[in-house]
Amino acid sequence: MKISTKGRYAIRVMLDIAEHNTGEFIPLMDVAKRQEISEKYLESIVSVLSKNDYLISLRGKGGGYKLARNPEDYKIGDILRLTEGAFAPVACLEKKPNRCDKAETCATLKMWEGFQKVTEEYFDGITIADLMHKVDVTDNYVI
Repeated sequence: MKISTKGRYAIRVMLDIAEHNTGEFIPLMDVAKRQEISEKYLESIVSVLSKNDYLISLRGKGGGYKLARNPEDYKIGDILRLTEGAFAPVACLEKKPNRCDKAETCATLKMWEGFQKVTEEYFDGITIADLMHKVDVTDNYVI
């Protein structure tokens, strides 16, 4: 799985908003400047995050975005699934149940399932709070 800019930027937006939380709404323009990302591109990302209750949005004067929950309640895996889709490394694992005609006899299926499981567990074990506090997220994994 290759993480696109959409997934990477969604994490950066969530982290930026968490780090600059004062209880007030944070203008997207401020996030865009700090992250050096086009405000127009970020609009499409925060739209997805807002529609799925990851961010609260407010339009108009004093408007912007803030987290809907505490930073420790946001798993990186959930943000990536929302923006990127499944962690499936091969097409046959994208849907459940696996509809591949060769699933019963496939010699490589367990390998791909294991790879997917490791990836999901890794990203699900990291929160926005961990990134804020610069926790060494590689502690449990050999990199």
